[in-house]
Amino acid sequence: MNAIVVVAGAVGVGAALAYVFDPDRGRRRRSVARDKVISAAHTAGDALDTTSRDVRNRTRGAKAAVRSALERDDVSDEVLVERVRARIGSVVRHSRSLDVTASAGRVTLRGPVLAHEVDGLLRRAGGTRGVTSIDNRLEVHDSPGDVPGLQGEGPHRHGWPRSEFMQENWSPAARLVGGGIGAALSWYGPRMSGLVGTAAGLGGLLLLGRAAMNLEIRRLLGVGGGRRGINIHKTITVNAPADEVFYFWSNYENFPRFMSHVTQVHRSKDGYAHWTVAGPAGVPVEFDTVETRHEPYRCIAWKTEAGGPVAHAGIVRFDPDGGGTRIDLRMSYNPLGGVVAHAVVSLFGADPKSAMDEDLLRLKSLLEDGRTRARGEGVSRSELA
Repeated sequence: MNAIVVVAGAVGVGAALAYVFDPDRGRRRRSVARDKVISAAHTAGDALDTTSRDVRNRTRGAKAAVRSALERDDVSDEVLVERVRARIGSVVRHSRSLDVTASAGRVTLRGPVLAHEVDGLLRRAGGTRGVTSIDNRLEVHDSPGDVPGLQGEGPHRHGWPRSEFMQENWSPAARLVGGGIGAALSWYGPRMSGLVGTAAGLGGLLLLGRAAMNLEIRRLLGVGGGRRGINIHKTITVNAPADEVFYFWSNYENFPRFMSHVTQVHRSKDGYAHWTVAGPAGVPVEFDTVETRHEPYRCIAWKTEAGGPVAHAGIVRFDPDGGGTRIDLRMSYNPLGGVVAHAVVSLFGADPKSAMDEDLLRLKSLLEDGRTRARGEGVSRSELA
């Protein structure tokens, strides 16, 4: 096993050196890698500063909460009533139908309430700072029935606050804690024997990636994450009329002429198209799209059909800019393997965002000069209209 690891490592190092020191493209690849390292260093510095401030603020808040809990909280009855109302509003849908009174820390609750909301209501009210006891005089009902105070949907109920680790976006402090736990698990997991060690190691890597990228696990892996994985926003100004640019773009068969990864496009019917693109390692990937918006000379929006290997959606706008056209492209997609695969591919200079920059430059050259700079593909002006 050790010999296999050594051989695989040697092959990997050799491939990386050949890639970086390639006579034709090595200089550009090294330059791209250097820029990425510098950008990552700046990003890490900003993240460290943000995290340190967040931790300091949370520490001050925790100290204040402890100090407040230990100190005697003498507040007026009116203030205590408002505190209780603020706490119970998220667990009781018809909280306005409840009568809340207070006297020397003892809170009395009256009014109609649904049976499944009682426990949450009493916990919230009893846990309010300054409350010493609860006098429960509630009218409990299994269903709204014809009780006036329980009619209608009532305000939206948020329920109990979600843990920070259940949020879509983690705070800097949560990312620090989650990343630390993930790093520890990924380090100690492989040193543990059996299935438990393997699970711990993989779980640690996922948790570390979740904290580092601040993305949900499903978006990281590209499983069940929908079309939201990588977001792209690009703009470019083309020295050509908006109607000409729109017409060229709306004919999807033109895409292989300026998009390096698109090999073939066929329209199946109005608004629908079948695409063949070059996937990882040049493997063909096919999917279908449908237009969700089509405004002549203004914008085109699309999304992939359900069940395809690549889920994405986007919108492109064509805004007149003097005698030219400003193209504004927004797109989100979930690559094969998720954001993790995207990050790995980007390390080797195959960043789809950078590729899109080059594609748009080829489009600009094609529309303005009748040829693409990268491919030298001659096209007459009459073919563009």
